[in-house]
Amino acid sequence: MASLLDHPLVTSRYFFPRRASLEAPFVVPTRDGYRLACYRAMTHPGALTVLHFHGNAEIVADYVPGVADTFSSFGVNVVFAEYRGYGGSTGTPSVGAMLDDANTVFRAIGVPADRVVAFGRSLGSLFAVEIAARNPSLAGLVLESGIADPLEPELLRVTPEDVGLTPEAFRAEVDARVNQQDKLRGYTGPLLVLHTAGDRLIPVSHAERAFSWGGGRPEDKALVVFERGDHGSIYPENRREYLERVGMFLAKVEASKRSYAS
Repeated sequence: MASLLDHPLVTSRYFFPRRASLEAPFVVPTRDGYRLACYRAMTHPGALTVLHFHGNAEIVADYVPGVADTFSSFGVNVVFAEYRGYGGSTGTPSVGAMLDDANTVFRAIGVPADRVVAFGRSLGSLFAVEIAARNPSLAGLVLESGIADPLEPELLRVTPEDVGLTPEAFRAEVDARVNQQDKLRGYTGPLLVLHTAGDRLIPVSHAERAFSWGGGRPEDKALVVFERGDHGSIYPENRREYLERVGMFLAKVEASKRSYAS
């Protein structure tokens, strides 16, 4: 039986794909024959690589070249993962398949886990946390406006009755693949959590829980809650501090790697 996360009703109610092509995409084939039109700029040999997963109503083209170039200015390489059915990618979105796609993109980069920082915004937080769960030696994890529990009332667009399941079976199916608490508790590396106090789509309590679940040392974790902006405007409303925080986090991760190596 197909997973609940790949149910057509879940797909139709949760995803808002847009189409747009990149000039020279980094194409990653999926295990089931689709093509993900990602973006890659490996301009700093040997540096950290930031693997970014965007939000639901966004596409990689929204981040290229602006945000991509800004991140590159921190002295890191960047890869922006595209989802099936989004941008220039083929296929149809579905959470279960996209969780596997995330790791497929990670492997396609060809960079060791301890040189990769996974960065997930909103829906993309599910995929960034998946990378961390599958690759415990990940260099770092950044969650922006992320999801702690996809079954919170404000995020629930499909009920157990809609798909013929009991509430208990519904929760069990979701937890089998998207238990953020278990995944984050198993991740012991550096963690940066960014959110706005006024986020009405994904309340700040999600950030607070994600931060508390991170299994790393307290000195390797940071929770930043911005007073300005909301879910869609966290970056433009707080650009200066946002970039300072991300830049500081990446520099700290790099410094810790160098210290360990010496």
